[in-house]
Amino acid sequence: MNAELLLMFTVGRDRAYLYGHPEHKLTSDEYSCYEDALAQRSQGIPAQYITGHQEFWGMDLLVSPAVLIPRPETEHVIETVLSYVGRGDVGRKLLSGQSLSDFSTQRTSSDRLRIIDVGTGSGCIALALAKELPLAEIHATDISPAALEIARANAARLQLESRLKFGEGDLLRGIERSAFDFVVSNPPYVGESEEESVQLEVRKFEPRNAVFAGPTGLEVIAQLIPQASEVLKPGGWLVIEISGTIAARVQELLAGWKNVEITNDLQGIPRVAAAQKT
Repeated sequence: MNAELLLMFTVGRDRAYLYGHPEHKLTSDEYSCYEDALAQRSQGIPAQYITGHQEFWGMDLLVSPAVLIPRPETEHVIETVLSYVGRGDVGRKLLSGQSLSDFSTQRTSSDRLRIIDVGTGSGCIALALAKELPLAEIHATDISPAALEIARANAARLQLESRLKFGEGDLLRGIERSAFDFVVSNPPYVGESEEESVQLEVRKFEPRNAVFAGPTGLEVIAQLIPQASEVLKPGGWLVIEISGTIAARVQELLAGWKNVEITNDLQGIPRVAAAQKT
């Protein structure tokens, strides 16, 4: 699969072209490029960093070693947010046959759905939500200027730059209080004690501060939860990606919140924690 992906990258064609044109012969430049790509992959460099691209939520995203590679599991965060958008007043609109996008566009500027994506990385979560919720006000923050550069580039390529507001910062420090309907995040949640169980290419090539949170894996989430409580409106939702190893402890940290729910991924592993501010 990696060899095929790298070949598609080399010739600048999709999979259908490769199978439909078996007679295609690589030029000398293409052959050299393909050999170089295979050599990089043999060293463990993720194919996404070699090609500079990764698909997420039907979008082609730019990626670099400055950002975590978006994974299919993170799409459960998007699904969870959309399911909660459909509750309450919004849900009643939906029951009358009005779509989420219709409802989003009919909100006034002062009542517009406001979402903040913390640790946006490539921008995958924020961009997917911008795609699904037209005219929602979406903010995206990251502590890394290099990551924000990639996120902004993705927003521009997808013609969504006018829909997002990017900001550099450490989690939610300095963010307006009681201002958002949703705080969403795929924070670092792997404990340093689990390092040997993490794929070598992840440990070696993906940004360490986007993977490892500290000794237990809870260090970033333990800061994010009380900060989210400050910036969310009453009844607002916190939606974060987690792992099965920390799910029970995350639930403990959410004591005092209501409607705490853990959603499993397709493999049955706890993947998303959601909770509503009282």
